Amino acid sequence: MTLSIRQTLMTAVTRCTLIGALATATPAFALDIRIGYLQFVPDQGPVLSNVIPEPEDAGLRGTELALADNNTSGKFLGQNYLLETRVTDSEETALAAFTELQDAGIDLIITRIPGQTLRKVVESADDKTLLFNAGARDNALRTASCHANLLHTIPSHAMLTDALGQWLKQRRWQELFLITGQTPEDKAWAEAFRRTSKRFGLDIVEDKPWTFDADLRRTASKELPLFTQGDDYDAVVVADTRGDFGEYVPFNTWLPRPVLGTQGMTPVAWHRVVESWGAAQLQNRFRELSGRNMNSEDYAAWAAVRAIGTAVTAISKADAPAIRDFLFSDKFDLAGFKGRKLTFRDWNGQLRQPIPLVHPRGLVAQAPFEGFLHPESEMDTLGYDKPESKCRINN
Repeated sequence: MTLSIRQTLMTAVTRCTLIGALATATPAFALDIRIGYLQFVPDQGPVLSNVIPEPEDAGLRGTELALADNNTSGKFLGQNYLLETRVTDSEETALAAFTELQDAGIDLIITRIPGQTLRKVVESADDKTLLFNAGARDNALRTASCHANLLHTIPSHAMLTDALGQWLKQRRWQELFLITGQTPEDKAWAEAFRRTSKRFGLDIVEDKPWTFDADLRRTASKELPLFTQGDDYDAVVVADTRGDFGEYVPFNTWLPRPVLGTQGMTPVAWHRVVESWGAAQLQNRFRELSGRNMNSEDYAAWAAVRAIGTAVTAISKADAPAIRDFLFSDKFDLAGFKGRKLTFRDWNGQLRQPIPLVHPRGLVAQAPFEGFLHPESEMDTLGYDKPESKCRINN
């Protein structure tokens, strides 16, 4: 082997060694980002249908996937993301777990808890604690009971029903039959839809509560046609968040009409049928991690952790106040696999995001729709806009 060839090989080996060393080297200033996850989902009691229950780890698995995503890119920047999880079975234990997280110095916390519990958490939070709501859809949390350090990655009831209202208005299906279940969540969803109907000029020609406690698995074909008799209508809107009766409304109405709302065609934050804009690879990674499909709570938690990761990458800081400032700045946007850049509303902390309209096996459309205009952002046509909200968390 000649000298020139030997020198060339030695140079190549040296370069490979240096590249490998650089790739595996730990930066001099490592940054630990500690994130807490708090969950409390009340027992809703027995359901009078064959509805498939929500997975108990919904939200948590989305958090874990986003943490892995953050660490994949963070390892090259000396950023190490750590997760502290608290899954509780009562409001009392949830509040105690939140105190534990704060006492441990964790000031970035993702929550999947009911709205009333979230209000108590916010009241007890330190000024430096930044909370991300990945579970409570209460409109009041975005219109009246707002807090400067509470951000929402789960859509509100109003955002979901406005997405449905835009679609109905676009299709000119304006005369509607509304059926509302008995739970507080059912009533909140229905109230949001009544607001939506006024906003988009829809007419609720029948507005009936479902007050029966019968098991419809055997009697749906007899009871529902009689229940849905009435004036002519274009579609049936169901508010049944638990699934007590809504699963049996399609194909059992008096008139042959489409069913939408919490059953039939449904507005959601996320669903397994969302595959465009690179979403298929997110779906695959989630299934590989959890062995099931990603749902809305998973997506909301994932978005919260990814928002934190986006901020930390940009500012190289892990303290909550600095992260909050960046999330509300013009420099932030989240790549959320929905075809648009996602940002936070500066008056109430809600994450702007398109809303998919889906049925169990397919994507129908995604709101907002063309023709629904807004002076700032078309996504602000979904949910309470700034003039409609009393919140001014950045003023």
